[in-house]
Amino acid sequence: MNKNIALICIAVIAVACNNHQEQKINPAESMTIKQYPETYKSDHEDEYFGHSITDPYHWLEDDLSDETKKWVSAQNEVTFDYLSQIPYREAIRKRLQKLWNYEKYTAPFVRGDYTYFFKNDGLQNQSVLYRMKNGEEEVFLDPNKFSEDGTSSLAGISFSKDGSLVAYQISEGGSDWTSVVVMDTESKSLVGDTLKDVKFSGLAWKGTEGFYYSSYDKPEKGSVLSGMTDMHKLYFHALNTSQSEDSLEFGGMGFKRRYINAGLTEDERFLVVTAANATSGNELFIKDLEDPEAQFVTIVGDFEQNHTVIDNDGDKLFIYTDLDAPNGKVVSVHFNNPTSENWEDLIPESEDVLSPSIGGGKIFASYLQDAVSLIKQYDKNGNMEREIKLPGKGTVSGFSAKKEAEDLYYTFTSYIDPGTIYKYNIENGKSEMYKEAEIQFDLSEYESKQVFYESKDGTKIPMMITYKKGIERDGTNPTLLYGYGGFNISLTPSFSISNIILLEQGGIYAVPNLRGGGEYGQSWHLAGTKMQKQNVFDDFIAAAEYLVSENYTSSENLVIAGGSNGGLLVGASMTQRPDLFKVALPAVGVLDMLRYHKFTAGAGWAYDYGTSDDSEEMFEYLYNYSPYHALKEETEYPATMVTTADHDDRVVPAHSFKFAARLQEYHSGDNPVLIRIDTKAGHGAGKSTEMVIEEQTDKWAFMFQNIGIDYTVTE
Repeated sequence: MNKNIALICIAVIAVACNNHQEQKINPAESMTIKQYPETYKSDHEDEYFGHSITDPYHWLEDDLSDETKKWVSAQNEVTFDYLSQIPYREAIRKRLQKLWNYEKYTAPFVRGDYTYFFKNDGLQNQSVLYRMKNGEEEVFLDPNKFSEDGTSSLAGISFSKDGSLVAYQISEGGSDWTSVVVMDTESKSLVGDTLKDVKFSGLAWKGTEGFYYSSYDKPEKGSVLSGMTDMHKLYFHALNTSQSEDSLEFGGMGFKRRYINAGLTEDERFLVVTAANATSGNELFIKDLEDPEAQFVTIVGDFEQNHTVIDNDGDKLFIYTDLDAPNGKVVSVHFNNPTSENWEDLIPESEDVLSPSIGGGKIFASYLQDAVSLIKQYDKNGNMEREIKLPGKGTVSGFSAKKEAEDLYYTFTSYIDPGTIYKYNIENGKSEMYKEAEIQFDLSEYESKQVFYESKDGTKIPMMITYKKGIERDGTNPTLLYGYGGFNISLTPSFSISNIILLEQGGIYAVPNLRGGGEYGQSWHLAGTKMQKQNVFDDFIAAAEYLVSENYTSSENLVIAGGSNGGLLVGASMTQRPDLFKVALPAVGVLDMLRYHKFTAGAGWAYDYGTSDDSEEMFEYLYNYSPYHALKEETEYPATMVTTADHDDRVVPAHSFKFAARLQEYHSGDNPVLIRIDTKAGHGAGKSTEMVIEEQTDKWAFMFQNIGIDYTVTE
């Protein structure tokens, strides 16, 4: 392949428009790429059912070796040298900083005598937790003080029922491993020692005695990023005692489970535990804490479906389940006989997917109707009291509060609504605006619409398309197609500051609701799992073909992006149809489908993917679409920027390292194929605002440069 492209010129021009100067910056006519690093190839092979599969970049799985560190440094040098040549990179960064610089709030919540809320002044690296009492506002907890560079973040927080104590988790560098700090809320003084090495855990208080939390045995030194974490344990930590004295309450060698989580009912009578070995399906257990001799009672003893206790009234339990109800329902049952044969339907299954919450003694049924929110309020007898009028088609979050609450708060957002907070009166059902985002951008100039298109097998797939009003459908619009399609996760309308960069340049942002997600319930999810995973890629490719056939864009202007499972989606789509896309942006992707289950908690994803150890048929299916293995020699691939982070301990960076190395080896043509590796970052959560802006700047700069559009500088 041609590894050196001569730099010819970078042109910057200004044109007059409507009596003021509108600056346009042209893309560079050509770019210089430093020699791609020579990546050592070993003779490593793995055997699968008699098939020998070569894995020459296997050595990159050792994330912490000196050789891998040198490779990371060399790749970043090439990538950032390329990015530095893009003429409008700095203009994009400045525009993003300006757009980002407005106050952002979360919906408030009440704990004890205080009302708490998160706020970001604009460009703070981490949002700050404030509280109010008698109209006076103060900073309660500032995560920006966790570290000097803003790379440590708040990863979870839980207050005791009376609000007098709080426990919060700190993540360093984006790691899933956290530490837990306890604080007295009145004096803000620390209580006891800091807990270490906690992972994938909530914090469930038992009065003011202490709290339940979950974790794994810490992997051996040198394997923190890649070591298997497959035996979760539930502990109780009594305040002012050493973590070494914490009691094991559930799990361990006698009851090995990959994921164990606990919560208490609001009255703190029942300890509820869910246990699972995969990302879908769980056992359900309950323990009466008022009885000192009580043992755990099994409500559901298999992993076939999903269940959780959402509330109780004395001995009466309210359970959300999808047993015999793929779209979900709420049932009630007496604690003395809690197994499924005794369940009584309270809110029956409907055509729309249900996600319930509790507030003010009511049940709020949040439904997805073609991937947008619909909310209904029920009493505890299952009587519907009202359907709640929402501001428009979008996504609602909130509708939860303590039983004694008279009001609650919820947030409405869409692709063109940055998030408006409403106060809702539970008794009369009236909403009033509580706080509106004051972003310095006229969103009324833009619109979102939902379309339905046919996938390869004729299945109708919904897709939201967002763009500037009056846009011409002439096939020239720069378009970003974003997708996920997995793990029962629904992509519902949500606002992104970053996407303004695309929209104000006349671009289109398109999000299809692919199979594998949860938008239409269990059947929709299962249709994109294991040996039906190809449906997800077909749905995504069909979305791209629809956008081209309807003249929204063309292949020369079409970019695909996705992260984690969405990174797999991008990797599979670009290897199957390299001709269809101009640019590909796979982020923190699962890209080696033969070995993903060998790292950290990866084996828990087998419900969606299956594993190469399951059967020869499953191995061959995974091998055929695995992006790392599907790359072909002497093939021209889209301009690609793989992104990952050196501290990602969920989807380990080796996936991206190996894929990028082989892509650089096999790719022919002049399109750049690069990897951008963040340091002091993890799978994505908790990134500082500064890091997010830098990453988004490079994404848009790389995209615009490689589809060859002018960038109009907006003041």
